[in-house]
Amino acid sequence: MKTITVSLDDETYRRTCAKAAEAGTDVDELVRAYLCEYAETPDERFDRLRRHQEELLESMKARGGGLDSRENLTREELYDRAVGLIDDNDAKPTSTAT
Repeated sequence: MKTITVSLDDETYRRTCAKAAEAGTDVDELVRAYLCEYAETPDERFDRLRRHQEELLESMKARGGGLDSRENLTREELYDRAVGLIDDNDAKPTSTAT
């Protein structure tokens, strides 16, 4: 394994460390993951994204969700959500419009 040195200004390094910690990782792992993705061939990228898509769909199914159009909100419910009348986790109005 090779070791590299990267120069960053103090503020960028501080913010990066803080965000990495919030995500449960560190700067070394972020840089390693970025460089691995950067070096991927198109086929490797396609395969990685396909696996990620399958994992997301399985996760949605496990939570009881899916891509069934019958589970979609109505036009009115989408509008109410956009203007804050509906909580994101609930399809029922949280207050009445005036």
